[in-house]
Amino acid sequence: MREVLIITEIERMKVLAEPTRFKILELLRRHPMSIAELSSFLKKDRSTVYRHIKVLENAGFVEEIGQEGNERIYARTARLFLLKVEPDESIEEFRKQYLRIEASRLMEILKKSGIKIKNENEFLRLTAQILKEIEDNSRPIIQKVSQADLDLKEIELFHLLNLLVFLQSCEFCEKAKKMKNLLEL
Repeated sequence: MREVLIITEIERMKVLAEPTRFKILELLRRHPMSIAELSSFLKKDRSTVYRHIKVLENAGFVEEIGQEGNERIYARTARLFLLKVEPDESIEEFRKQYLRIEASRLMEILKKSGIKIKNENEFLRLTAQILKEIEDNSRPIIQKVSQADLDLKEIELFHLLNLLVFLQSCEFCEKAKKMKNLLEL
């Protein structure tokens, strides 16, 4: 399994727009599973889960890694998937939802770390907006890295993303000030 897989193709991104497939990938992050295990967690029949697994497999998100008895075992093809595609109407709602979820997760991380947020709704709105702009502005470099088919490690991805944000830092000065005002550090 690779550490990081960068997805830049719109068709592959559309595969993840279906909530059950997204949930399957989340479950497989824990450990490899059979169709029966996934079916039990998802509370869906095996044939439905099998069809979703095949779509994920054809798109390169999961792979069969073995067998236990009659059950095939499936795993993710990468520990992390970095989704960076050109804006497209067909996935725009999924993208907005994804950014809202990520903004919420960031807010929870800060709150659990003891950082108070003065206006949570404004924090969520501003964070989702900033994440979208960073993604949009980073797309050309991410596209080139993806096309190079490098086997990035998680720490390398972390540093690459930091570099991409740094390259845009002058453009975000005003938003950074607003964000700092929302946080009680």
